[in-house]
Amino acid sequence: MAWWGTFIGGTLGFVFGGPIGAIIGAALGGNLDRGIKMGDQFGAGDQERVQAAFFTTTFSVMGHVAKADGHVSPQEIAAAKNIMAQMQLSAQQSKAAIKFFEQGKTDDFPLEEILHQFKKECHGRRNLIQMFVEIQIATALADGKVDASEKRVLYTIGEILGFSRSQIDHLFNMQNAAEASASNSLTLAQAYKILGVSKGSGEAEVKKAYRRLMSQHHPDKLVAKGLPDEMIALATEKTQEIRKAYDLIKKSL
Repeated sequence: MAWWGTFIGGTLGFVFGGPIGAIIGAALGGNLDRGIKMGDQFGAGDQERVQAAFFTTTFSVMGHVAKADGHVSPQEIAAAKNIMAQMQLSAQQSKAAIKFFEQGKTDDFPLEEILHQFKKECHGRRNLIQMFVEIQIATALADGKVDASEKRVLYTIGEILGFSRSQIDHLFNMQNAAEASASNSLTLAQAYKILGVSKGSGEAEVKKAYRRLMSQHHPDKLVAKGLPDEMIALATEKTQEIRKAYDLIKKSL
């Protein structure tokens, strides 16, 4: 939570400008006047800046994805609240997250501009950005179906952040399988989807996929790249799903 204390306390040494700065200003206004100066300069090693950008962009884009089909379902709101609960946010952080979510629901939300700045703020760190995309996909799947308009928005998010449509579809399959296994016993078919390998894959291929996914979602590695500390629980849950899938497949080989 160190980044938040510095952020809200007005002693943050970085400069936030652009559309992310505008979202923060519109949502939190005077509370952060001392901590935000509109501009474009930033230090490449500024971890707190990346964490603040990730937090802001995650919840505002979640709101936009939820509203993509014209309305926000109770399940999508519950998904946002569930992520907040997993993060164990303080009352102040939860209030900010909700305001960012509401900003994302507005008709004039500048999605493309936000994403371009987000990618820049993250310095193109692929694993960190993929975690962001996975959270957005989970939001779209929260009500059990994905509307065509939601899918288009997610493809747009993927395109701007460097993910092809086939890669977005792959992440969808992984998330679908993970959610299905959460409510029921994990099936072998779901395990293969979570690892992203086919049923005929050999032990070496399965192990390679497992190690790659574990490396991508390793909580410590993601935090080092700029994932807010509060989101460690989300990354940990991902690694548990991956390990569970790998163990099941290994037993079947």
